[in-house]
Amino acid sequence: MDFNLLLILCGGVLMICILCNKLSFRLGVPSLLLFILLGMVFGSDGLFRIPFENYAFAEKLCTAALIYIMFYGGFGTRWKQARPVAKGALLLSSLGVFLTAALTGVFCHWGLGMEWQESFLIGAVISSTDAASMFSILRSKKLALKENTDSLLELESGSNDPFSYMLTVMLLTMMAGQGSPETFAWMLAKQLMIGGLSGWLCAKVGIACLNRFDFATEGFDSIFVVGLVLLTYALCSYGGGNGYLCVYLAGILMGNASLRNKRSLVHFFDGVTGLMQIVIFFLLGLLAFPSQLSSVILPALLIMAFLTLIARPVTVSLLLKPFAGSWRQTVLVSAAGLRGASSIVFAIMVTVSPAYTRYDVFHVVFCLVLLSISLQGTLLPWIARKLEMIDTGADVLKTFNDYKDDPAIEMIQLDIRSGHAWIGQSVQSLKLPGDVLLAMIRRQNENLVPHGQTIIKQGDVVIAIAPAVTEPAQLELTEMLIEEGHSWQGRRIKDLKLPPALLIMMILRDETLMVPDGNTQIAAEDVLIIHQPSNTKKRIK
Repeated sequence: MDFNLLLILCGGVLMICILCNKLSFRLGVPSLLLFILLGMVFGSDGLFRIPFENYAFAEKLCTAALIYIMFYGGFGTRWKQARPVAKGALLLSSLGVFLTAALTGVFCHWGLGMEWQESFLIGAVISSTDAASMFSILRSKKLALKENTDSLLELESGSNDPFSYMLTVMLLTMMAGQGSPETFAWMLAKQLMIGGLSGWLCAKVGIACLNRFDFATEGFDSIFVVGLVLLTYALCSYGGGNGYLCVYLAGILMGNASLRNKRSLVHFFDGVTGLMQIVIFFLLGLLAFPSQLSSVILPALLIMAFLTLIARPVTVSLLLKPFAGSWRQTVLVSAAGLRGASSIVFAIMVTVSPAYTRYDVFHVVFCLVLLSISLQGTLLPWIARKLEMIDTGADVLKTFNDYKDDPAIEMIQLDIRSGHAWIGQSVQSLKLPGDVLLAMIRRQNENLVPHGQTIIKQGDVVIAIAPAVTEPAQLELTEMLIEEGHSWQGRRIKDLKLPPALLIMMILRDETLMVPDGNTQIAAEDVLIIHQPSNTKKRIK
């Protein structure tokens, strides 16, 4: 394919995916489902018939994307919210994975007539719930759930992929005629120990570097984290550890630590993980052959029905029973067992492995994931409402670390020049708003911490703090250069008779930025920063 044509295709697909994300809100379906369907439209059996059957390349690309989805899943986990339900969530993500795989394997053997090893392999591949789908639904639908159920689902779905991965690898090794019970026990212990230690070391290095080093260029701290996560995953996997467990644990530790520029990291990884989700789901749709789904839809539908109606509820009921949750929570958690990208990626591992399978595991799992996202994902908000589990007084976004309990603050610098109204006044007499605080006064070469009796003098630089803007301000800012002979030159601002909606916010004069008042006189070569709504622009020209 011509390179320019490839770039056009990639750019067009990304833009369509973003529009699909907007469309999903109106249709009430998860956006990830639309990404998969879009990939199928472009694929070999779709309208555009782009030939793509490179499973090995797809596995590598999807693995790289999952690394950052897993890391940010941990980074966005607010441990303060998750701690009360952590035991139950971790039981579901570890023992629950093995129990789900075992029950599904028994059904595939006795119900569908599969070989034992292949039955348990399919059970292992689909044993984990999907973090990307769960995060997407919780956030987009703003599902704040009672009994900390949203935190439980978020922690479970973010932490169970490593265990599903380990189980899949062990079964593939067994089917290839390698290994013994002792080997598998050592493999499991090694993956957990090296994965846990690597994640801890990655977090420690990341926290130390981000808090101690001043990066030369803004945004390089985010790029540093990208490189650190990728390096840690590769080194952990090379040493025989579980790379997914490693990056997820590193994400939890870093996300719950005090970091400089944490908000910028959150915004950066919001975009990165969004892109990774688009890449994974579109690529998986591109890899699928819709014409082959008809031959696997019946077993996929039967497996999904068993998984949703028996295996998942039995597992959830047994493991959550000691934690005295309500029956409503048990039903909701059972219904929220969405399967997604990780299951399909593990199915690709099966396809490229030397282990022989009689069934088309990839398309069976692909079809099952389509059914899960479309049915369970769409019905989950409705089920939560019917069970009266939606907490209307809470904000689900507090479950994630990108929304902090402590309000953000901004620092403001005020230069006390000649004629300033504050000169000679004490701090306590200034009549400041209740949420504005004078934090420091710079007076010549001295920094003063002001108190109520502190007198403000000419030449002082006052540092005030106030709450930051939490919603984007609808400001339409423009610059205006006052040239020699301009009608405003030499006039005071209050004499200009400006429209009520127009405000001269700042003036840049001789490389000094000043906040004007009504008595400020405009001079030639001033650059005015103006808030100028569209409907007033013609009136000041």
